Amino acid sequence: MNSKISYGVTIFVGAFLLFEIEPLIAKRILPWFGGAAAVWIICLLFFQLVLLLGYAYAHWLTSKFATSMQSRIHAALLIVSVLFLPVYPKSSWQPTPTQSPTFHILLLLTATIGLPYFLLSATSPLFQSWYATQHKAAPYRFYSLSNIGSMLALLSYPVAVEPWLTTHHQAIAWSMIYAVFVIPCIAIAFSRRGPTEAIENANVTPRPSWPLQLLWVSLAACGSALLLAITNHITQNIAAVPLLWIIPLSLYLLTFILCFASHSFYPRSVFLRLLAVVLGGMTYALSPSFLQMPVKIAIPLFCAGLFVACMFCHGELARLKPDPQHLTSFYLMVAAGGALGAIFVAVIAPHVFSAFYELHVAIGMCAILVVIVYAIEPESQFSVAKLRPGGFALAALAIAIAVSLTVNARNYAISAQLTVRNFYGVLRVMDGSAPNVAIIRGNSISQVGEKPAYRSLVNGTINHGAQFLAPDRRRWATTYYSHDSGIGVALQAAEKAGPIRVGIIGLGAGTTAVYGRPGDSFTYYEINPLVIQIAQQEFTFLKDSPATINIVQGDARLSLERQQPQAYDVLVVDAFSGDSIPVHLLTREAFQLYFQQLKPDGVLAVHISNSYLDLEPVVASAAASLRKEAVVVHNSNDPPKGIFASIWVLVGSPEGFEGRREIEAKGLIIPPPSRDRLWTDDYSNLFEVLR
Repeated sequence: MNSKISYGVTIFVGAFLLFEIEPLIAKRILPWFGGAAAVWIICLLFFQLVLLLGYAYAHWLTSKFATSMQSRIHAALLIVSVLFLPVYPKSSWQPTPTQSPTFHILLLLTATIGLPYFLLSATSPLFQSWYATQHKAAPYRFYSLSNIGSMLALLSYPVAVEPWLTTHHQAIAWSMIYAVFVIPCIAIAFSRRGPTEAIENANVTPRPSWPLQLLWVSLAACGSALLLAITNHITQNIAAVPLLWIIPLSLYLLTFILCFASHSFYPRSVFLRLLAVVLGGMTYALSPSFLQMPVKIAIPLFCAGLFVACMFCHGELARLKPDPQHLTSFYLMVAAGGALGAIFVAVIAPHVFSAFYELHVAIGMCAILVVIVYAIEPESQFSVAKLRPGGFALAALAIAIAVSLTVNARNYAISAQLTVRNFYGVLRVMDGSAPNVAIIRGNSISQVGEKPAYRSLVNGTINHGAQFLAPDRRRWATTYYSHDSGIGVALQAAEKAGPIRVGIIGLGAGTTAVYGRPGDSFTYYEINPLVIQIAQQEFTFLKDSPATINIVQGDARLSLERQQPQAYDVLVVDAFSGDSIPVHLLTREAFQLYFQQLKPDGVLAVHISNSYLDLEPVVASAAASLRKEAVVVHNSNDPPKGIFASIWVLVGSPEGFEGRREIEAKGLIIPPPSRDRLWTDDYSNLFEVLR
């Protein structure tokens, strides 16, 4: 095979494998951490860190060792990496409630895919360096080719892999392809011919100056920070599905493809104007008054902003790339910048900021880099600089954007009574006024003129519970939990037999505690410790309830698996209306566990209100697989009472429902789906249930 083709194919396949494993492994471990959107952000951090290590290894190998020794070292590591197959995390890696999710994810990924991923990360820069040394030719178009392989892997996952293969079969297939991939890598390594000593290229062309290398790092860091921050911004308000992870990352890779394929794809003057528009648009969209922007507008806006900003960052990187003799050091600086951007968003920001202000910082950083790159013309490898025309206008624009972002962040902060943040997202306690309250007197309804005080618990744009603050109204069943809702119907039906035992997955503000009576027992399962703290300190639902209240911290499914059967009368699964979807709570195995915890005539109440996903067929399929009956209950908005429209599915044995006619009377029996594939712990497909 032609040498150029063999190098190109190997680089392409390596990049494809590198990015095919990312959504696969993230999907596998997502359930262990409550389906939190932050899982993907930490996975991206791991990928960026290992990419940096792979690039550092390629630089070290090519600069310190002779050709024959490079081949031996790399071949030996490739052979050892096969021993790590298959790349499938074992159940023993499931976390405990006391473990740090961030550290545990990084450790888990290192042990599971660490060495194969490290060597795949090194493939592109290492093979490009080998090609440049052997053929005395510029290899930068291979970098574009590698990013094409990466993007194809990401785009193929939700449409060609996830719908057809279980996660276990995906891991087996990937591992088999990787094992075969190792063979041509070793063959190319030993087919090379070169000097017996390490080549000292530093004496041939001047080493790039430190200011220029710092600019490389800054541009790469800005692109990486924007990728993670915008991904965070999107997935905090939309289900954390691979499709949504993939869109921003694919756009990010596309900019690398275009910029390193040809300079003609990056006309600087055009992108300067576009960048001013998108940076201003994203800044405008981050103001508190526009946080409720429709998803069909917000996602395209921020994705377009990511694309244009990364075209600027990566276009400038391509323009400033060095002679191929310094190829590995250039890629090392780019990887270092990518890792720094990821560390800022995934590690530093959650500990420094109380809300998602890292996107504000990344946008401001991009505006500053525009001034540096466009207003200052690099000469002599950036060691001398002079002011270009238009520099003052660009500086003024950057200052205006920075001021606007600061004002937006300040207004966002003061608009809430309390704002706190952890691994699971940003929680805000908002005080405001509810609509006029309707008071029923006999057969007439009168309107109270005042707008009573009303406190809400909000995560992004999702309301997780609300309470009237007036003493005579604070035990009202508000939001999704009214007496006419599915949960209200189920609890009121169960109460007729006497004191009840209720398990509730998802605490929120604790609104369901209003149904508690003396002798009742309510046990809440909540993964986020901040939610527990807020429910106990900022709301009074739990304090006011005469029922016995217990709270179990940790992932609900793992907690239920560790418990003995609880004989619940009603088990509530309320985890699907918010910012991410814990798929592991919707599988057949999960439903089997729920009914082990219920009495024989107990009722499973599943809250499926969701703006983006149609979960009714999923619940109906799981119910049918266990020969249970599913009844869907809808209720409508009632703003004066603080009630939201909601959709619940009540699942139970047909015999159990026969004694509770009010349940079937309030809803519609769902016929068993005929076509939908049953979700299991090893298979799910959120792509098919997107609205």
